[in-house]
Amino acid sequence: MRLRRMTALFAAASMALAACTGGGAATVAPSTASEAPGASVASEAPSAPAELKPIRLQLQWFPQAQFAGYFAAKDKGYYAEEGFDVTILPGAVEIVPATVVAGGQAEFGISWVPRMLAPRESGADGVVIAQVFQRSPTLQVSFKDRSITKPEDLKGKKVGSWGFGNEAELYAGLRKAGIDPDNPSDVSIVAQQFDMVAFAAGEIDAAQAMIYNEYAQVLETKNPATCQLYTADDLNVISWEEYGTSMLQDAIFASEAWLAQAGNEDDAVKFLKASFKGWIFCRDNPEECVDIVLKSDAALPKGHQTWQLNEVSGIIWPAPNGIGITDSAAFDRTVEVALAGKILTKPVEGTAWRNDLAEKALAELADLDTKGTSWTKASVTLTEGGQ
Repeated sequence: MRLRRMTALFAAASMALAACTGGGAATVAPSTASEAPGASVASEAPSAPAELKPIRLQLQWFPQAQFAGYFAAKDKGYYAEEGFDVTILPGAVEIVPATVVAGGQAEFGISWVPRMLAPRESGADGVVIAQVFQRSPTLQVSFKDRSITKPEDLKGKKVGSWGFGNEAELYAGLRKAGIDPDNPSDVSIVAQQFDMVAFAAGEIDAAQAMIYNEYAQVLETKNPATCQLYTADDLNVISWEEYGTSMLQDAIFASEAWLAQAGNEDDAVKFLKASFKGWIFCRDNPEECVDIVLKSDAALPKGHQTWQLNEVSGIIWPAPNGIGITDSAAFDRTVEVALAGKILTKPVEGTAWRNDLAEKALAELADLDTKGTSWTKASVTLTEGGQ
């Protein structure tokens, strides 16, 4: 599995960087966890109907806490309670959920919004029915000695990018800062693997990272100069969300043609209701939720998954209008950034998102806290290798 290979590569690079012995831990995001107000989702699985309807959910990446709410909804019986037998299909670099759903191989998909929109230009008919991630977690990370504190400082630097459509936020940020990503004399864009190996080896000045994944990989690695884990104080971070060139990421979508078939909109509402309950459960029961993720073929270890869930919850909560509701301004900005980044070649045509199904699902969850206004991040202690 590619993810396991990536994990092994990162671990090997970390060992090569420093011949250090002993443990080590880094505590970041110092804040106090608190339960959100309102009723919590029950931890016991509810009774399920005798016959369940098969439903497939295509993820955009391998199983990990990024998708914890869906694994929890399946494990706790929330999908079954709505009459579904849900199969969660793992993603990979080569899998495009929008084409999987458009081809009828899955009823629902999870995707970055731009990656769902791009296939629409070729005839796919995906439509966002719930925007789960409210904010972008994409960062550009550098070591302090590179003196990169703002996008303008990336001029003349070696800047890592994953590609595959993940570069649009970075490119839009560079252009906003007066740097042409297509001009090698302005900036050197380096093809970056989906890990932090090249960054840790000093081959990249500023690496692309998700706050819930690659950023933590650095903090799980020992600094060869000190034989202690790197800490947040060793790093500078540029947030594209804060800089204003962010895009909407993990959304639940379905095919317009499928939704148009009799009864499928009702099924979509039920699916969203159960999925939202899964995310609420993970917000209020993070330790149990991490255990659910780990038994769902997640490759990365428990410490890393604990960090990931904590950060993913921070991307979802608070949800000012309720989990799953798409903000029109954020969607429009996403399209603008995708156009600038050449992920899209023309403005979006037709109906690419709708809130009515998510609103119906939220109405059926009126006894639960669907906004998470009072939720705060926990303090997660990272260990070497994310164990």
